[in-house]
Amino acid sequence: MRQEAPEICVEDKLVFLIGAPRSGSTLLTRMLGAHSKIHAPAEPHVLTPLAHLGFYDSVEKAPYDPVIARAGIREVVADMPNGEADYLQSLRAYTDAIYDKLLAPSGRELLLDKTPAYALVLDFAARLYPNAKFVVLTRHPLAVWSSFVTSFFDGDHEVAHNHNPLMERYVPAIARFLRERPVDLHHVRYEEMVSDPEAHMEKLCAYLEVPFEPGMVNYGDQAGSSKSATRGLGDPMTVAKESRPTTASLAKWARDMTGRPDKVAQCEEILSALLDEDLETWGVTRKEVQAQLSDIDLQGQPQKRPKATRHTLERKLLVMLRRNIHHNALGKWVKQVRNICNVLLR
Repeated sequence: MRQEAPEICVEDKLVFLIGAPRSGSTLLTRMLGAHSKIHAPAEPHVLTPLAHLGFYDSVEKAPYDPVIARAGIREVVADMPNGEADYLQSLRAYTDAIYDKLLAPSGRELLLDKTPAYALVLDFAARLYPNAKFVVLTRHPLAVWSSFVTSFFDGDHEVAHNHNPLMERYVPAIARFLRERPVDLHHVRYEEMVSDPEAHMEKLCAYLEVPFEPGMVNYGDQAGSSKSATRGLGDPMTVAKESRPTTASLAKWARDMTGRPDKVAQCEEILSALLDEDLETWGVTRKEVQAQLSDIDLQGQPQKRPKATRHTLERKLLVMLRRNIHHNALGKWVKQVRNICNVLLR
């Protein structure tokens, strides 16, 4: 006789860390992973594919017919006794099993899922796990953009924006989530967190209903911290160079634009595409950012490029490959190489 699989529910153990790439989420993950009750594995990317199966969102290209798949899943859900509720329950059976397998071996009480791409499927995440904890991290948009360009595109701001207009995608999505608050959430501003990490970790622990542990702030000294969480796909691991939060990077984005009117012009263009309401929700005002851009010395000496590392050389090679690959007789191979570059340069 077949035995029924035990029902698994991890919603009350699940914490989502929502933030754009390069917003400081790896740093916050290191601190949370240093807590004795929190397990912080590498980015699992569990929810994003499920959000695009056709009922909520869909993909444009796939090794199957996404149009037929979208129509099919809508018919399937319509035939379920409780419609969308049954569909969400079925999806949770899958994600609960994965999350449970990640958490159980750690022996800890809470599982942290830090996957930046979830910021673009927040409506789905809130529907799937309405009772989970959501920690939303924001950072000065131009600091995020500058770090993204430097870390993933070897400083080539034009290629970076053509490949991924990051701020135009993430700022509106996260800002709307913060304003509408469809779930219980806790907002953390990067600049405030690194300026007074003890106070902000105490508040965050209170939200997560775990006791504050001073060792979270000095995450580099914690032998039991989840070090796997410090690296996501393409993460250059700059946070691993420090053992606790530092304010050293707060003004770095502006210094990187000294003597670079082209970069400043691009930032002004990015800023013009963002709404005042969204900027203020993130924690900055348009007037404030415009003043910061105006203060940059366009006639000054540009910052020296940092010493080349294995990571920066890899990024430079990927940018060159992506820029110079064109469709030709090599066909499928060329497309595969380009797709690989797209993934690694996300």
